Amino acid sequence: MASTIKAYSVPLILFSVAVFYQLVVIPTSFPTSHYDVLGIKRYSPVDEVKEAYEKLSAKWDPGLEVPKAVDFIKVQYAYELLKNNLWKRNYDLFGIDEQRGVLEKVKVQYAGKKFSEISLPLLDEVALNTEDHNLNFITSNDVRSLFNHDKASVIMLYSFGSKLCAQFSDVWKRIVTLLDGVANTAVVELGEAQLAAYFAEKKPTGQLFFRNGLPSLVAFPLGCKSVDCINRFGGELSADDITDWVATTVLHLPRILYYSKDTLGQNFLAKSSPHKVKVIIFSETGERAVPFIRQTAKNYWDSVSFAFVLWREEDSSVWLDAFGVEVAPAMIFLKDPGVKPIVHHGSINSTSFVQLIEQNKQQAIPQLRSRTSMELGCDARGYSRAGSDTSTWYCAIIAGRLGTELNKMRETIRRVKETLTTDSEAYEADEGPMVSPAAVALKGKRLSFTWLDGEAQKKYCFFYISSESSYETCGPRRDLSDVPRLFIARYKRDATKAKEIKPRSLFDTSSEDLDLAAQLVALYNGSSEISEIVQWISKIIDDGDSKDLPFYRVKSPELVLEDPEPMRFGHAGSSFINNVLKWIAHIKVAIYDRLDDPRIGPVFFLASLLSFGTIWLKKSQPTLPSQPARQPDLPNESTKPSQPSAKEGSKARRRNRPRTASKGDIPPSITDFEPPNAYQMPQLSGSDSE
Repeated sequence: MASTIKAYSVPLILFSVAVFYQLVVIPTSFPTSHYDVLGIKRYSPVDEVKEAYEKLSAKWDPGLEVPKAVDFIKVQYAYELLKNNLWKRNYDLFGIDEQRGVLEKVKVQYAGKKFSEISLPLLDEVALNTEDHNLNFITSNDVRSLFNHDKASVIMLYSFGSKLCAQFSDVWKRIVTLLDGVANTAVVELGEAQLAAYFAEKKPTGQLFFRNGLPSLVAFPLGCKSVDCINRFGGELSADDITDWVATTVLHLPRILYYSKDTLGQNFLAKSSPHKVKVIIFSETGERAVPFIRQTAKNYWDSVSFAFVLWREEDSSVWLDAFGVEVAPAMIFLKDPGVKPIVHHGSINSTSFVQLIEQNKQQAIPQLRSRTSMELGCDARGYSRAGSDTSTWYCAIIAGRLGTELNKMRETIRRVKETLTTDSEAYEADEGPMVSPAAVALKGKRLSFTWLDGEAQKKYCFFYISSESSYETCGPRRDLSDVPRLFIARYKRDATKAKEIKPRSLFDTSSEDLDLAAQLVALYNGSSEISEIVQWISKIIDDGDSKDLPFYRVKSPELVLEDPEPMRFGHAGSSFINNVLKWIAHIKVAIYDRLDDPRIGPVFFLASLLSFGTIWLKKSQPTLPSQPARQPDLPNESTKPSQPSAKEGSKARRRNRPRTASKGDIPPSITDFEPPNAYQMPQLSGSDSE
């Protein structure tokens, strides 16, 4: 018996799975429909629904039949649902029964009571509002125009008869405001059956459905024009979660983190690149950054760093003393060392936010980098900020290692620049004396101020500061002494003199690699007084403009390309682990969707029958007895081969004769054996032998 059960274990397991699927899984996945409760065919019109309900109630009112409270609740719920045209449409097309929780709640509430004690109606109808133009309803004809824009699109599937949709309307309006400028938004009402079916998901049985009910949100990333690449939202229906989903999953925008008063300095200000302007946004709600802020952060990532701070009343004095922030919401800009923070109080929209960033995206004294050298006019391969027609221009550069001393020098040069700007404005208003050449050059964009990281750009720094003390300014720090240096590079373009430079020989092409503009460098060795620095800069510019200085072209080293500050996308943690978790979740959803396929039970049953039949056929075949080993047949007289003839035998013997003779056939040599009566001859004297 045990061996038989073991042999048929596979078909028994398959049969058990088939029975369990048919008796447990299928009834759970396909509950009794509301049409079955009323005893009518599925998709019957409203008139037949009312007629069926009247037949049932006619039996209950006179007291001919007294239904149980549970049965009465089922019938009443089915009637109220199916007599409403909108609810019936949603139920027939997409299986939506969003008030089913009411049915279960009422069953528990009136369990064991008489049906006459049940208060009616069970369901509350939603006031129909089809004139809300703020929802931006679209039809099938409007879909094509939605994808003609260069933005992603977010669409909400909506029903006028849905209570949840009505409650979500105000949240959706806020989402539309937050997505303004970064994504298109639209609403599809389920009355647009063909369009709604296009956005719906489909079960293996072909039934259309919305996995999370209504309202349902789908998004088309930029470039996506079919349902194969859309994203579906499956989280909580809040403005914060939905906008974060759009920004992260659909638009692939970087995250902006929150910091506290303890972590802002060490984790944000200290780790942000020194050339960037720091933007700190104070929020009173703690919500994540909205998409238009994250989009702006992505566009200005090379020059601006962003951070969020949750406003707390107990920390208000800290922010007031540090940055001058009085109350949230607020936004501050931190620029050069010593510069007072720029504070903006109040709420902002996408347009005003971009304008503020554009106005404050640069530091007063920007850093000289590979990406900014051309823009600043501090590259001998480029042109002046005044334009390509300008032949002579200047760049005042502070070089040094990052630290306190460099920050002090940057603040000094910033004040020098402000002094020259003030002198130029006063001269234009006829309120000051004759303006200096430096102020004129700054006003005409022929003079630029910048600073250089002498450690990161050590080759560039050593090239321009070629002195015995250059190690105090350039290269890695060797001791505690850091001495920032100020120098001016004069650039001059002269097409006639450039043509006069010829290679020394036919094979000398070094002149082709020289910079297009000639350079002369002057180092400042004076004090840190503002007036003295202004006079020195003016003297350099006056000499460079008026005197015929040497035209000296060289090949200056290129600035090292800095590694960009990485953007933070998605959630924290390993991207590999996140991808694995998403893959597992996708498999779980796929398995769950196929559990309610009614074909699975018969497939298991058929597999069990085939397995049972195969095993039975193998066991029912007779086993053949084993045969003894076969003995070789002895030849008899009739089977003996005939004797060959004498001639054939001699030929065979000759063919089989060995080709080499044996040792016995070899004749002996005379030295092999001693002949009889032989003796050794004695040696004679006087012979040559010893």
